[in-house]
Amino acid sequence: MIPVYCMPGMAANPKIFEYLDFPEPYQLFYLKWFSPKRKESLGAYALRMCSYIKHDNPILIGVSFGGVLVQEMASHIAVRKVVIVSSIKSNLELPLPMKMAQKTNAHKLLPTQWIKNIDTLTLFAFGKGIKTRLSLYQKYLSERDPDYLNWAIDCLVHWNQDQVSQDVLHIHGVKDTVFPIKNLLPHYIPIPGGHAAIITQAKWFNDELPKLLSEFS
Repeated sequence: MIPVYCMPGMAANPKIFEYLDFPEPYQLFYLKWFSPKRKESLGAYALRMCSYIKHDNPILIGVSFGGVLVQEMASHIAVRKVVIVSSIKSNLELPLPMKMAQKTNAHKLLPTQWIKNIDTLTLFAFGKGIKTRLSLYQKYLSERDPDYLNWAIDCLVHWNQDQVSQDVLHIHGVKDTVFPIKNLLPHYIPIPGGHAAIITQAKWFNDELPKLLSEFS
């Protein structure tokens, strides 16, 4: 058995992985967000998340901000492979508004009450490509606590990783509006779809990702 731990994106729950069905010897396990401590660093949070990893040398799959988190987790534990989906490998890949917020902290001027609106949160979490399916996607978003959202947005904007690890397998939808593909550094695997590719392109992941992972088994 090869354990595969799946970390959802910001505000999302493990239901985003409901369409994944990997063949043996892979077995999927699901991580979920818990409340951060006051002023907790991303690295400290990642170390706490590692306590939920119950197998040696797992594969970590992280979506969006979850992709940032699993990269931090890999600095604390030995992993077989890190896979990020609809995410970034370095702060150099952040979109321009987030890069500007690094210096201005403009994101802190936005009250997170606005993102508690479920329609707004769905667009924020999955991008503009899912407007016609807002009600369908809302079931995936259960982490709406303002303190958590403030912490997550701040950690993303101020992520201090400026080097790209060659050990990260990066899969990205070509129509992603949250992390536009034009900002990405080599190397990544482009696939159809947008920021919600883990849901909309589940067949691709079921067919192709196990083949890619077999190289590291």
